[in-house]
Amino acid sequence: MDVVNIFLSDPIGEILEPFEHDGTRFTFDRLDCNGPRRLVEGQMWAFVDWVMDECSGLELCRRLRADPRTENAHVTMVLEEDDADDRRRALRAGADDYLVGPLDRTVVLDRVFALQDRGRPRHVTQQVRLGDLVIDLMALQARWKDQAIGLRPNEFRLLRFFVENPDRVLTRLELIEGLGKLDPPIDERTVDVWIGRLRRALKNVGAGDMLRTVRAMGYVLDSPAGV
Repeated sequence: MDVVNIFLSDPIGEILEPFEHDGTRFTFDRLDCNGPRRLVEGQMWAFVDWVMDECSGLELCRRLRADPRTENAHVTMVLEEDDADDRRRALRAGADDYLVGPLDRTVVLDRVFALQDRGRPRHVTQQVRLGDLVIDLMALQARWKDQAIGLRPNEFRLLRFFVENPDRVLTRLELIEGLGKLDPPIDERTVDVWIGRLRRALKNVGAGDMLRTVRAMGYVLDSPAGV
């Protein structure tokens, strides 16, 4: 089943429940100035408010375009008023189009459905790389110095999430949320099982101890020296 990920910097409570339509699953998530907090698998649509608490909408738009995870997302800037100068600034910052807020469920879905119907191609980033560690998203294969790493699906997605968030301590709950495993909820200790398998798989290909435990906090994937 195809997946469409809709991210909003100002979440609308009534639209946050996922649903399916014509063989496509639509999911909704909060978007802040740090970008997505979970894996983005499938198409991404971002609705960015002109004014945000921690950064401007223009800055977030530039960050989305600079981030390999989100560089090909469809970005709609949500303006406070229909101002010609603001429209030009939004497009120069990397927005694909713009709307005048406030948004509601109908406005968001009408925009997504309309642009999907146009059949605009969106190229998905095919590789995520951290030094000699490469995640091939098309082949669903991870490699260390061109050597395939044997991983189960959960460990593959876990490794991808770590590679997309290197040198950042991630709690068990953040890892569960990042992999989209909150519904239905799972035991946080399940993460320890995934981590153990992932560590063994990395060591088996000579990647060493990249995955580090931070006591009482969580886990972190350390970038290789020189990266």
